[in-house]
Parts: sequence; structure tokens; C-alpha cells
Amino acid sequence: MFGRLVGTRRSRAGNPHRGNHPSPLLSVPPHGGVLSCRAVDQVGEPVRNAEFTVSDAQGRKVVRGEADPFGSFMASVPVGEYRLAVSADGYTPFRGSAVATEGEHTALGDVLLQVAQPPTLPEPGEWEIEPAHSTVAFTARHIGMARVHGRFTTFAGAIRVADRMDESAMHVVIDAASIDTNVKMRDDHLRSADFLDVGRYPTLEFYSDRFVHRGGTRWGVTGALSLHGVTRTVTLDTEYLGTGNGMEGESRAACRATTELHRDDFTITWQTMLARGIAVVGPSIKIDLDIQIVPKS
Repeated sequence: MFGRLVGTRRSRAGNPHRGNHPSPLLSVPPHGGVLSCRAVDQVGEPVRNAEFTVSDAQGRKVVRGEADPFGSFMASVPVGEYRLAVSADGYTPFRGSAVATEGEHTALGDVLLQVAQPPTLPEPGEWEIEPAHSTVAFTARHIGMARVHGRFTTFAGAIRVADRMDESAMHVVIDAASIDTNVKMRDDHLRSADFLDVGRYPTLEFYSDRFVHRGGTRWGVTGALSLHGVTRTVTLDTEYLGTGNGMEGESRAACRATTELHRDDFTITWQTMLARGIAVVGPSIKIDLDIQIVPKS
């Protein structure tokens, strides 16, 4: 019923994975069942950072969640057939199937996750951001309600990849006036002295010489961000996606990165609006980066 399993767990109270009868501690909803399993590594230790996704037969996500401190996951779902995907940083994703039976607890046992081969790091040398295949985007709350999505359309960056990746460095410059939320009036306001004040501070700059490997494909890139005349330390939570070749055979490397900025840290307060009791933008702004780099020509 369910791909590769490596046994089941037992407890002092008995084996909660034996049979399909619901535990007296479980509340199974009408016309539903309970699915559970645990992610373990090759020596049987729980994978605490595992993520579980349960999808129906049409591929629609039904429930998604993270493992508890013991690597376990449990969910109530409507009766039916499901696909289960289990993933964790540094491991090869697992996919299997399961059937939820009405009024029953279907215990799928231990799911074995195999250690994944890490992607090849870029060759040491000078690289640069390729803007045509890169995005610098952000998401903010507008008056505490709807999300506003935007991006900066003009930016450049240089990366020096060292023999040891953790000794690498990068420098990124963003044209503040290139902010684009697809609404001209709003963009003009964001360029004004109320927000970015592009007349006084025409660029945003990020410099880092600290690359910290967090395991698997995850890296922390910590550096100094200069915005609105203020410089603060910022860490990019980065997922390295590996290397490849472009249409003309050129080498490329790619990553995704996120961070969260607090506008008060950069003295962006919109005093004229706050004086009227209007919180134009929420206190934090999420930054999302999709970056491709190529060797510097």
C-alpha cells in the first residue's frame, strides 16, 4: 500500500502502528480516516525537519505539514486514496500511496529517506548576476490587509566564488527608482521621500563575505544591507539549486533566497501618514530572490 517502509514503532503502551484500529486518544471525523507515518534516516533516527504533503488522486494538495520532534506526522483526511510526498533538506524526496478508511487509523510506519548527493558548487572565480533570468521581488501588507507584490527591475551583482565556498563574497546594487508594483501612483509614492526617497538614496546595496553551510542545499548568506541611508545586518536564507548550461553552452548556477526586513530598522516610517492614523504598509516586508549567475565576461 505504501512504497518503502522500514518497520514500525512501538511504545510502552503497545505498538500504535499495529493494525488499523483507531487509538482511543484519536478523534476520527465522520466519513474520514487518519493517516500517520514517521520519517527516519538510514540509521533509524528521526528526520525532524521533514515536510509531508498529502494529495488526492487528481494531484490536489489536501494537507501539508512538518514533522514533530520525533519525525512523525499525522492527519485526518476524507476517505479515499492518496499520494504522500516526504521531503527534507539533504535527502532524496520520497513518494508513496495510502488509503484512508472510514473510522480507522492507517499507520504507514517508518519512511526511509535516503541522503541526497549535494549539487555541484560553481567553479571558483568571478561570476555576475544575469538579470534576464533573475528576480528581486518583495511582498508587503497594504494598510494591514491585502498583500502588495512588487519587484525591482534594474539591478546588478558580482560574486567571487572562492576555493572554499564559505570564503566567497558578493556585492549587489539595486536601482531604487526601478521599483514596480504595477500601479504608477503607488510606485511614485514609493519613490518619494515618504518611502525610498530615491532622490537622496538612489540605490540599495548588499555586501556579504559570509557564506555559512546549513546542511544539504541550504546556506545562510549574511551581509550588510544599505537602504534609505541606513545599514543593517541581514541574513538571506538561501537554497542552492545547482549548476547547468545555458542555450549557448555557458555555465550557470542558480539559487533562491528569502529574508524579512523591518521598515523601522531603516527609518522608513511615513510620519505624514502615521499622523493621520493610517498605517500604509505593515511593519515587515518579505524579500524573495531568484538568482542565476554566469561567469564574468
